Amino acid sequence: MVSDVHGNARDLARAGEGADALICLGDLVLFLDYADHSRGIFPDLFGVENAHRLVELRTARRFDEARELGARLWGGIDGDRFTVIERAVRGQYAEMFPAFPTPTYATYGNVDMPQLWSEFAEPGTTVLDGERVEIGGWVFGFVGGGLRTPMRTPYEIGDEEYAAKIEALGEVDVLCTHIPPEVPELVYDTVARRFERGSRALLDAIHRTRPRYSLFGHVHQPLARRMRIGATECVNVGHFASSGTPWALEW
Repeated sequence: MVSDVHGNARDLARAGEGADALICLGDLVLFLDYADHSRGIFPDLFGVENAHRLVELRTARRFDEARELGARLWGGIDGDRFTVIERAVRGQYAEMFPAFPTPTYATYGNVDMPQLWSEFAEPGTTVLDGERVEIGGWVFGFVGGGLRTPMRTPYEIGDEEYAAKIEALGEVDVLCTHIPPEVPELVYDTVARRFERGSRALLDAIHRTRPRYSLFGHVHQPLARRMRIGATECVNVGHFASSGTPWALEW
C-alpha cells in the first residue's frame, strides 16, 4: 500500500515485492518537492529560487501572493499553461505507470490528472474512483481526488460530489481514499504547519458503516499516523516519495 508517490518511480518498482497486490492511493505527479525545492515540474520551469519563494508563501498561507507569483512566472512562458503542464505530467506518467506491478489497484490523488490515466495504465493496473473491488475475499472501496482548497490542485472536487462517491461505495471492509477523514490529528501537517482538507463525508461513513480499515495519504507529516474510530482502524499509509517504504495490510 502506497500513497503520495510524487515521482519516486525507483522505489515504486519494488513496492509490490512479496505482496499479492499493490494498492496506490494517488499523487503520482511531482509538481514541487517541499523538502527539496530543486525537484519537480515547477523548478524545472522556473528555477529553484522561485520554487523556494512559492513554498515560503504557501507555508505562510499567503495564497493570493503565491498565485500572483505563479501568474507572473507563467506570463513569461511560451505556450499555453495547461499544455505545458500536461506535457510535463505525461513525461512523469510515462515513467511511473510501468513501475506498477501486476496486479495494482489505484486511485487518483489531488495533484493527478485523471484524464490521462487511461492512456498510461497498463493491463495489470485497475483504476477505481467511487468503485468497489474484491481482493482476497475482502471488499475494498476507492475514492480518489481531494476537496477544493486555495491551492487549486488539478483534481479537487466539491463536497457534495465527493460525498456522493463515498455513499456509492456502501459497506466495505476497507475504505481507500487519497484524503483522510476530517479529524484534526489526521489532517494537520506538522511540517507545513497547516490543516489539510479532510472529508466529513468519509468520517460519517466510517461511523455509519464501520469498515475494518480506513486507509489514506495526502498529509505528508501528520500529527497522528494512526488512530481508531469506533471499530475502524484509520491509517495514513505514508509519504512514499520520502520513505520509499510501502505499508503492508495483512489478513
